[in-house]
Amino acid sequence: MRRSRLTAYVTSLLLAVGAALAGATPAQAATGPYVALGDSYSSGVGAGSYLSSSGDCKRSTKAYPYLWAAANSPSSFAFTACSGARTGDVLANQLAPLNSATALVTISIGGNDAGFADVMTTCVLQSDSSCLSRISTAKAYVDSTLPGQLDKVYSAISTRAPNAEVVVLGYPRFYKLGTSCVGLSETKRKAINDAADHLAAALAKRAADHGFTWADVRPTFTGHEICSGSSWLHSLNWLNVGDSYHPTAAGQSGGYLPALNSAT
Repeated sequence: MRRSRLTAYVTSLLLAVGAALAGATPAQAATGPYVALGDSYSSGVGAGSYLSSSGDCKRSTKAYPYLWAAANSPSSFAFTACSGARTGDVLANQLAPLNSATALVTISIGGNDAGFADVMTTCVLQSDSSCLSRISTAKAYVDSTLPGQLDKVYSAISTRAPNAEVVVLGYPRFYKLGTSCVGLSETKRKAINDAADHLAAALAKRAADHGFTWADVRPTFTGHEICSGSSWLHSLNWLNVGDSYHPTAAGQSGGYLPALNSAT
């Protein structure tokens, strides 16, 4: 009888523990140190609510890294992503918080290296042919030079944070095609979207080659591109040019955050 009672007690205890563990969700459970690297798409340009301490880097409390940290309670959170960053800026200015204890690293980088701002300026101000020519130059850079630049960044991350899960987030397509929309021609819009796909393919390959997780945001932004009528991206804003073609707060919470959640 004593053995039966002991067995029943142990069994009930194990079931209770199992139920408690099953009830714990990622949003409730604390995680290890989290470091958020990258450019303006990671810092949250366009989302508003910028941290005063971040200065020109424009780190937003509505950016996906900040939202993820608030939901998942990492043991520490270092937010070093910065507006305008290129691969060299990440190497020079953003990696200090990484160490062997780092559990998660997120990064979006490569758009500025490929000349994103100049592409959009050319396509807004010049002809279809000039726009397509500039995009062709950007694609050539993505093919020939960007992979090596990404390798330097990704290798540095692996060296400094060898135990971390690293999630590489991409960029959305900017335009919904086949709609009536004031602004760029359909030719330009399609070429810009094609360039986004070209960049995404390069980023995904380098991430895979380094054993990192690729988080594609194009699916989550589908239906919320510029010209969709429900855009999560700022179109050209002459009063605040820096916000142009960046995710809104809804784009960060509805586009980027779910992509990160699915990857972790």
